[in-house]
Amino acid sequence: MNNENLLEIEGIIENIVYRNEENGYTVIEIANGDDYITAVGIMPQASEGNTVRLTGFYTNHKNYGKQFSAATCEVCRPTESADILRYLSSGAVRGIGPSTAKTLVGEFGEATLDIMENEPSRVALIKGISKSKAEDFSNQLKANTGVRKLMLYLGEYGISNSSTVKIFNGLGSDCVERIKENPYILCQGDFGVSFESADFIAKKESLEPDSEVRLRAGITYILSHNERNGHTCLPKQKLLSIASDFLGVESDKTEKCMEEMLFDRSLIGEIIDGQDFVFTPQLHLSEMYISSRIKMLLKFPAEAIKDIDREIKLCEKSDGICYADLQKQAISSALTEGMLILTGGPGTGKTTTLNAIIQILKRKGKTVLLSAPTGRAAQRMSELTGDEAKTLHRLLEVSWDRNDNPVFNKNERNQLKCDALIVDEVSMVDTCIFESVMRALPLGCRLILVGDSDQLPSVGPGNVLSDLIASDIITVVRLNEIFRQAQESLIVTNAHKIVNGVMPVLNNADKDFFFLKKNNKEDIANVITDLCKNRLPKAYGYSPFENIQVLAPSKKGELGTVQLNLRLQNVLNPKDLAESEITIGSKNFRTGDKVMQVKNNYDIIWHKDNGEKGEGVFNGDIGIISRIDKKSKTIKIRFYDKTASYTYESASDLDFAYAVTVHKSQGNEFDAVVMPMFPGPPQLYYRNLLYTAVTRAKKTLILVGDPHTVEYMVNNNRRTKRYSGLKEFLLRDEGLYT
Repeated sequence: MNNENLLEIEGIIENIVYRNEENGYTVIEIANGDDYITAVGIMPQASEGNTVRLTGFYTNHKNYGKQFSAATCEVCRPTESADILRYLSSGAVRGIGPSTAKTLVGEFGEATLDIMENEPSRVALIKGISKSKAEDFSNQLKANTGVRKLMLYLGEYGISNSSTVKIFNGLGSDCVERIKENPYILCQGDFGVSFESADFIAKKESLEPDSEVRLRAGITYILSHNERNGHTCLPKQKLLSIASDFLGVESDKTEKCMEEMLFDRSLIGEIIDGQDFVFTPQLHLSEMYISSRIKMLLKFPAEAIKDIDREIKLCEKSDGICYADLQKQAISSALTEGMLILTGGPGTGKTTTLNAIIQILKRKGKTVLLSAPTGRAAQRMSELTGDEAKTLHRLLEVSWDRNDNPVFNKNERNQLKCDALIVDEVSMVDTCIFESVMRALPLGCRLILVGDSDQLPSVGPGNVLSDLIASDIITVVRLNEIFRQAQESLIVTNAHKIVNGVMPVLNNADKDFFFLKKNNKEDIANVITDLCKNRLPKAYGYSPFENIQVLAPSKKGELGTVQLNLRLQNVLNPKDLAESEITIGSKNFRTGDKVMQVKNNYDIIWHKDNGEKGEGVFNGDIGIISRIDKKSKTIKIRFYDKTASYTYESASDLDFAYAVTVHKSQGNEFDAVVMPMFPGPPQLYYRNLLYTAVTRAKKTLILVGDPHTVEYMVNNNRRTKRYSGLKEFLLRDEGLYT
């Protein structure tokens, strides 16, 4: 840590004013000579009676006055009997109150803490203290010592106290020794430490650049980094080349290390289409399991529903409609086979087909569960079908292990109780969540997957929907007829033109698809701002917070989401001294801001208006900040169906959502979509991205900018290459993999 301009103060903690147990954020009052100082920071092990040495700087809080903001906190154990008594009486050690503290100090005096930590058998001789209690006291004190030691060690490298607490919880009491031996374990867990930071520590610990631990960590890091780009694996030669350049070592050393990792199964090798590929064990297991489970479902399908033609006619009669041939084919396949993929663009009758399938299954006494990847997608599915749809996380009953990693209570030992499962928006479902679905699906259960294969793939790793379709082992019905009512929507007809490589109609002002021609970035940005603030609210009654969504291909540039969000925030929710505002990282959030969760967080607590409570807010969820409470350092955010409570730390995973990228909009629909059209990088300006953006709009779509950009995107039919093994595994004729 750079200690330049930092101050150091020392004193005894007189009072713990506030502590957030989740992240260790603490407000303390310390006695410093004749003065009392209020200090704030991450101090999870600080207790009343402790002597602490703090480094940091003074700040002036507008509500609480002068405070010392602690960057590091070194806790010194009390050594005098009176201070030890006060320390133990404060509740610093769980299970010890004032009476027990007095007994312990009376028995052991100034050696109390050392004996409690290192000789629990002596503590167990005291009346009222069992052997298990004494062991627990010892473990708590060892943990306190370990955290203090770790904070001192990692503080020198600029690693935050909040990350340090996670690292200690994940690695255990001997973590300092383990980190010194292999600093790269810090970037292999969910500790918030980059490979570069681990590399810096390794250099300080004099590890050689070509050491085995560094090469192994670097190779694994590259594979993990590429998971965020959607890949479940990489070609072996590509991985070798990237790793050698990234690590700055000769390729033969990297190759030797990679071969050793493949030999000991730290990495998994596969031949796909005649080429060597490399997987991490987890994603290899995921794709192999999905493959084997699908083969088993196809081998032991659900019992076929009889008299399908009669059932279809009953549906037509009750709903007053006549299904198209492809719709009838989809209904029949769904009810006579174990699996079906139903795909098609907007206006092709997917929902009508789905409702018929649900209606027939329920009429036959079958239990049907509905699900979708996101909250909004599940809500829309509920509205369109009239039946409850749950998010996949809620359906699978997410919970957390001791390291706060998500686990699903629904699995092969506790499977879903249903005769049919229907999953919508499958294009958004990544490999890991689909594996969890397959684990929870009982044999003999019907599985119906619904999605638009022309939309962008999942944010997470994998190419699930495309690989399932390409394998050709599952029945796929593609609906391609646009129905008469849908033909009245230019959004629908233009979406189909785009996906077929045809230039959309841009000059029809009587419909729901509009193009406003502008020639420069500043004019485009000004028009978008005016549309959100004035024109669309006045013309349609749309709220810029609830109904209008600006989409952009990119985060960067004058027309990227970062700059557009700043513009839109200043116009739609300007700074108001009467309202609260806080700074989280580089962002100034205000009450009333439209925000998006950009990373799954399974710890955030939420409640619904009906009293239901739960935990977890997920990547892509959009809400409005309803309250900023600076006293408790919490933020309340109202999402479409729940209100969530954030700490300041968890708010670091929030971003503004006045404008979002097209990728982040997946699974959502908006009454009105506004999108800038101006030349940009080819890897972001392509047909499927434009198609996905257009199909996010329910009622109104407005493109603003250069028509040549629209033409370029329509003609640019590049698809982002995703490396995955699922199709290969599905086509292999081999034994079941469990």
